[in-house]
Amino acid sequence: MFNEAPHLSGAVTWEDHMNLKHVFAGAVLAVTSAIAAQAEELKFANFTPPFHTINASVIEVLNKSLSDATGGALTVRGYHGGELGAGPAEQYVRAVQGVADIAWGLPGYTSSQFEKTMIVELPGTLSNEDDGYAAMWAAYDAHLAGEFTATVPVAMWTSEPNVLIMKDKVVRTPADMAGLKVRVAGATAAEVATALGATPVQMPINQVYNALQTGLIDGVITGSSTLSDFKLDEVASSYTFGANLGRLAFYAVMNEAKYNDLSDAAKAALDSSGNTAISKSAEDAWNATSDAGVAAARALDDNTFVDLSEAEAAAFADVIAGVTGAYVAKVGGEDALAAMQGN
Repeated sequence: MFNEAPHLSGAVTWEDHMNLKHVFAGAVLAVTSAIAAQAEELKFANFTPPFHTINASVIEVLNKSLSDATGGALTVRGYHGGELGAGPAEQYVRAVQGVADIAWGLPGYTSSQFEKTMIVELPGTLSNEDDGYAAMWAAYDAHLAGEFTATVPVAMWTSEPNVLIMKDKVVRTPADMAGLKVRVAGATAAEVATALGATPVQMPINQVYNALQTGLIDGVITGSSTLSDFKLDEVASSYTFGANLGRLAFYAVMNEAKYNDLSDAAKAALDSSGNTAISKSAEDAWNATSDAGVAAARALDDNTFVDLSEAEAAAFADVIAGVTGAYVAKVGGEDALAAMQGN
């Protein structure tokens, strides 16, 4: 028994042993708690499923970038499928209100807030080969920043060029669009559809599958990455490529107060007008997803692909020529347009 042994100077009693054990355990707990307190996880709201292109190209890239820059003290976790709140059009508000630390979305879903940002979507602002993310950042500081109220963009990018994705309709000329109901993402694409003689129907992309399947709409003006990301290849039957119909714009924004609380190392790792790595990652991924989706759709015998010649594409350009100038004038965006075009 411990209490029967003589208590010699320097000997460790049972009571001493237990006291040391408690002190050691307390120290470990304190260190663990301190590490946990220092580590922080940013919540990224994603209204799409985890297989969507946004996950690998933005959420995971952000996580690695911030984790590497902070020694693991700051990470990013995606909350997919609207876990932090459903509704694609409400994602910007999720970040403003702090429900999410970061959220992504389309300016077109709240067009009136992003009047100048959406100039990048217009036909003729960029060629089908230009980098949209570079154009957006070039205009951001001087012309677009005021539209991103209470947030800080961590990425801005554009989709691959818009195409016509149709069900049971084949479009070879602008006249083929007359009277068709065509889904658009926002105000700029709506102007294009109207100029072509179609009726624009604005709805979030995650409603398009059912709308095409049921005949609520005849087709969509959007990028071909949707063939994979939203399975539109399952319900569409005709695709028209080659016309400059503009493109879609996207953002990933962080709650401004959350951003201001970050360390200098974390801020430096985030995308900005001086470091467009995350934006480029997103745009490259959208293009890659588009290429894969188109290749798979072309392999199916029951699909019709219309690849416009230069002359046929020019016919579309002639019909929609006035759309871009009229929109830019309406929103006072001449300087923003010039910045996007590198002038």
